[in-house]
Amino acid sequence: MITSKLDTILLDFESFLQSHTPQAQSFHPHFQEAVWEMMKNGGKRFRPALIFCVVDAFSPEHISKAFFPALAMEAIHTFSLIHDDLPSIDNASLRRGHPTLHTKYNEVTAILSGDFLNSYAFDLITQSPLEPTTQISLISTLALGTCQMIIGEALDCYFEDQLLNLNQLQNIHTLKTAKLIASSLKMGGIIANLSKQKLGSLWDLGILLGIFFQIRDDLIDTTSSQEKAGKPIGQDIHKNNYVNLLGIQGAKDELAVYLEHIHRCIQCIQHTQFQINLNTLLEEYLQW
Repeated sequence: MITSKLDTILLDFESFLQSHTPQAQSFHPHFQEAVWEMMKNGGKRFRPALIFCVVDAFSPEHISKAFFPALAMEAIHTFSLIHDDLPSIDNASLRRGHPTLHTKYNEVTAILSGDFLNSYAFDLITQSPLEPTTQISLISTLALGTCQMIIGEALDCYFEDQLLNLNQLQNIHTLKTAKLIASSLKMGGIIANLSKQKLGSLWDLGILLGIFFQIRDDLIDTTSSQEKAGKPIGQDIHKNNYVNLLGIQGAKDELAVYLEHIHRCIQCIQHTQFQINLNTLLEEYLQW
């Protein structure tokens, strides 16, 4: 059931995603299929939705122009999931309720599919009907968020089975998770041609959201079922996370602190439609 304008936009975006399979055809027996498979396998489309929340609120006439950048963001996110699931990192067999690419095909296909998505994302932005200066700003923002995410992943993997303190843990997850979420909100602001001050406020909100979602994901990994999560659980036993460091109740307490900060930050961005859009999007996530 469609309950909001944002739902309608996301349905249109899903059709857009499903109909924009890239051309990766060769005499390879399955690379064309594999490269877009994880994109088509669903997912929350949360990062594209953040872009749409901003554009719809501040510049709704540009929604259709936001589809290519939103697809680029989803491609980067999916690339990160494909590589996270590899045997050398998390060795996960399930993602979005489907077999991971290295499980269904092989590790080489999974690695190269992720590489393809990482590169193709930036070409997608150049296909958008936006001014070249806007495209450049979007590419720069997405590239920075992607690089920071990879640094965070490198730290996360290197310090397995080594106890870090809370500040170090927050630093890892700010890089690994939060900066790409912040980049999503900022990209929406760039498309909507917002001021530097507004872009800064959106970025700050994105950092808070990113840490919140990381804590939430750590709790899900500890307390949820594989069927509910859509992926294997208990994968983070060797990694630094909020549950390992603070315990379940401590992680829940930290989650509550970030939730309060998020609500306050949303109110500080004084735009009614943005608040409606974001609260609609976050409703199911902010209830724990």
